[in-house]
Amino acid sequence: MGETININNYLAKTAVANGLDLTGLQLPDCELDPEKIKVVMISEAPPQNPDDGFYSTATDPDYMRTTLGLFAAAGVRAESMRDILDMGIYITTAVKTPKTGYAVDAKLIKAHLPILEAELALFPNLSVIMLMGDVAKKAVNLIVKAKTKKNVIPAESTYKIRQNEYYWGDVRVFPSYIMTGGSILIEKFKRNAIADDMRRMIKAMG
Repeated sequence: MGETININNYLAKTAVANGLDLTGLQLPDCELDPEKIKVVMISEAPPQNPDDGFYSTATDPDYMRTTLGLFAAAGVRAESMRDILDMGIYITTAVKTPKTGYAVDAKLIKAHLPILEAELALFPNLSVIMLMGDVAKKAVNLIVKAKTKKNVIPAESTYKIRQNEYYWGDVRVFPSYIMTGGSILIEKFKRNAIADDMRRMIKAMG
């Protein structure tokens, strides 16, 4: 296998190289072997409180409570982010600063694209990208369109298209729903839809 790297350090350098101020950025803080990652799940934005993030070392972070609940709903046993990483699944956000209003500003999505693009390019054995919500869909469509001149996911409601198959080269791309927020686990339709998408994700990993 390849060499283990610190993702936070790697992405911090990418951010600085692209003129981004590190102040306020919440970057995934983990160490992993990029060659072992087969799936990238892209959520919307980090939480207001960094202690609630995916890679927080705090007790029972909000984002992880929801994430582990969704994995359980999909029939996948995981008790920590380390368990998820060890399965070959990496979780990140489309933008690296918390939302300041109801929606994520399109300018912020574009400003943070170099970081997300660097993340996706880091994994040579990537086989699946999960787009957890519209912000992730917009971000990845921007990346793909710059390279192929067309979107990978149609600009339609997720419920209309999530059963269709989409590919960026050899990588399967799944449009799904936002995976954070306390209401996700009690919103039966979205919880079940995400769990179903995750089961198909596991199959597509190979």
